[in-house]
This record gives sequence, structure tokens and C-alpha cells, in this order.
Amino acid sequence: MIQKHVQHLYNRLGFGILPKQLKELSKKSKEEIVDNLLDDSKKITPLEVDISELKAAFKNMIMMGNPDKDTRQKLQKISRQKQLDLNIAWVERLTNPTELLREKMTLFWANHFVCRDNNIVFIQNFNNTLRKHALGDFRNFVKAVSKEAAMTKYLNTKQNKKQKPNENFARELMELFTLGVGNYTENDIKESARAFTGYGHNFVGEFVFKQRQHDDGVKRFLGQSGNFKGDDIVDIILEQKQCAKYICEKIYAYFVNDVLNNHHISEMAEVFYKDYNIENLMRHIFMSDWFYNKEHIGSKIKSPIEFVVGIKTLVPIQFKNAKQQIYLQRLLGQTLLNPPNVAGWKGGKSWIDSNTIALRLKLPSLLLNSAYISKARKGELDVGIEKKKQFYKKNYGKRFNVVCDWEYFKKQFDEVEVNDLQSYVLACPISSNAKAYLNTLNKISKQEYCIQLMSLPEYQMC
Repeated sequence: MIQKHVQHLYNRLGFGILPKQLKELSKKSKEEIVDNLLDDSKKITPLEVDISELKAAFKNMIMMGNPDKDTRQKLQKISRQKQLDLNIAWVERLTNPTELLREKMTLFWANHFVCRDNNIVFIQNFNNTLRKHALGDFRNFVKAVSKEAAMTKYLNTKQNKKQKPNENFARELMELFTLGVGNYTENDIKESARAFTGYGHNFVGEFVFKQRQHDDGVKRFLGQSGNFKGDDIVDIILEQKQCAKYICEKIYAYFVNDVLNNHHISEMAEVFYKDYNIENLMRHIFMSDWFYNKEHIGSKIKSPIEFVVGIKTLVPIQFKNAKQQIYLQRLLGQTLLNPPNVAGWKGGKSWIDSNTIALRLKLPSLLLNSAYISKARKGELDVGIEKKKQFYKKNYGKRFNVVCDWEYFKKQFDEVEVNDLQSYVLACPISSNAKAYLNTLNKISKQEYCIQLMSLPEYQMC
């Protein structure tokens, strides 16, 4: 498999690839590489922080009832801290994944089955449900999501009762999770809501079906009639080919190109509709010749998380103050576990505005070189380089206090010539202006030149 196609594959299903691994994989066939990636992701490793104290407290609530105000505030404080811990642990997992595709798919599904909560027990359970089903049976996936405590809270299924149905989850199930706008009626929403009545959970997030609150009357949904429950509604939805098409559109936009190709999506939908097996669909995409077409390579704007994890993949970074990672996510516009609304982040061009692009272009130097970028011309020395670095460190370095493992970078790039760095760092060709600018620079070292390349607009693309 040619090198640029391996790079493209790893940019999309991961966060980049380093030269030594790229060299080894380029000797293998496309089928072998894709098979190995899928095999490596068959294992499911839950992402967990220690929430034993909260679980014990919640179990105690089941027996003793609601706690007093002071206890509630204490538990809420612990939960908030654990949510930060889970966020940071997730970024570290993405940076050093053992199941690469499963982790990238988990990130994708987190912005498809969008959910937000303030209870770390529910949040962690939901995140691991996404991870468990990320490459599995989509039918079981939707049913599992509908029963998650975080989701029943977020979209008010918990308040969905026979006497007074709540339509929030039923509406978003079709509009955002399975069919897309315009492929159902308002009556379908009402009837679907009736089927999901009685859904709830206990203090520890376990699903509870409350029979007395369930409407067991006949429902008429998408042309069918019966005494449907929630799982029946999911089955009927998946009978619609529109469901397969809608999911394939979302996956195509995320993994291939924001500009949809209807021919390719129809081809994907035929594969997916057969059995709704997510792994089979992803295999089809990555084995397709069109996935590696020139127009797709370097065509997508990196999400903030892809951008940050991509930097950490090239040069491992440790934040001395872990909370700075959360602060950075907020500045860039994507805080894991805290989506803006039920539709999630829009992606694409919405990642970039006048504020975020300025930070993105400066971030590699902020993190890797105390905000300093060498602009010494060819044949010149960067006079007073150490004094300049101290100045930038004093004035900008406090913003992000990090430790950079440049030795790791040197080992990974030891066989790469400085003039060849561009092909490993950037996914897309550079503009004539950028090329002219780079040609004027004195390439002092791979380290300095890497930072210069990562500070170009082209580095925003994958």
C-alpha cells in the first residue's frame, strides 16, 4: 500500500502516524492493514476513573433514601472532579490507544448519540456503552442507548409516563439518531413516545422498566400497528432504508469528506442495511478505492480534539496542571463530555473562526516552544535565540505549563531528513505563499522546522 494512502487511512481512523510505523505498514497490502486494524479493535477496554465512593453512596441512597443537603453538595463536588478526570483520561486514551479504530469510533458516536449529564456514574456508563457498541450491531446499539440513565435524564424519558407522554427522546431518536428530518410525522413522534413510557433508572444508573407507567395500548407508527414497546420502535425504524442512508451520510462526512457523494453513500447504505453491522461498514469504506481519492486527502478540518491529540502524537506532551487541558478544549470550542446541545458540534468549517484560528496557529509554538517560532532566514543565525525563548516563556509559557518529550520525536524521525518533514507532518499540499515562506527559512533543526510546519494553516487539515 503506498505511503500517502496509509497516512490518509491513519489520519482518518486515528490521529496521524509516525515514520517508523508508516514505513513498516507501507510494505503491507491494504487488506492486511485494514484487517489488522479491525482485529486490534475487537477488544473492548472500558475507560474508567475511580468512582467507587460515589457508587457506594448511591447504593446507600437506595436503602436509606435521599441524603441531606451537605451530603448532596459533597457528592456533587466529587462528581464534578471525577468528570474532569474522565475527560483527561479520555484524551490520554485517544493519544495512546490500543484499540485505535474503536476509540475513534467512540469519539464519532459521542457526537451522534449526543448526551450530557452531571452525574459521573451515568456519564462513565454512557461513554463505555458507546465504546462497547462502537463497531457492533447498530440495532443493539440504539436500544442500549435508549436505556442509558444519562440519556433517559437528558432527553426526559424518565418523565415519559402513560398519563403524560414526553416526546423529547422520541423526536430526537428519529430526527438526530436514526432517520433525519422529514422522514417521519408528528404523529409518529407521539406514538413512539407512548412506546417508550415507563423507561427509568435507579441511583446507580441501572435501567428500570416501570410497567405501571407504560402505555400498553395499540400504537400506530410508520405505517405499522401493535402494542409496541421501545425496542419495537427501534426495530421498525431500522426496517426503513432511510435509516441506513442517514447513518452512512454521517459516517461519510466524518471519515471521508464533508461534501457528500450520493453514489458512494448509496453503496455504503446497501452494505449497512443488510445487517446493520458497523464493523462491516467501516471495512467496506477503508477497502474502497474511492476512500483514497485525491480529493479526500487533506480535505477535512481537524476537530479541536483531533488537532490537540495530533500534536501529542508527534511530540508527547504532559500538562503539569491537568485542568489546563480542559481550559484548552474550551478555548478551541470542543470540551469532551460537554456538548453544546443535543445536535452536538457541527464540525467542518464551524471549528474555525477568527478567535480559534489565531489560537490554533499559535498553539504548536505555545505548547512545544514557549510560544517562540524561529524565523531566521537561510544563511543566517537566529541571534539571541535563548534570550528570545526566555522572553516568550516568561510572557506566554505560563498559559500552558507542559513537558515535551522531544527525545521521543527524535527517535521517531531519526531517519527522516529535515527537508522531508513536510510529507510526514502535513496531510495536504501547501499553498504557494507557504512554500515561499518555508523556502526562506533557515532550517536550524527538525524540532524547529516541525513547529514551523505545525504553525501553518495547512496543519489544520487531515
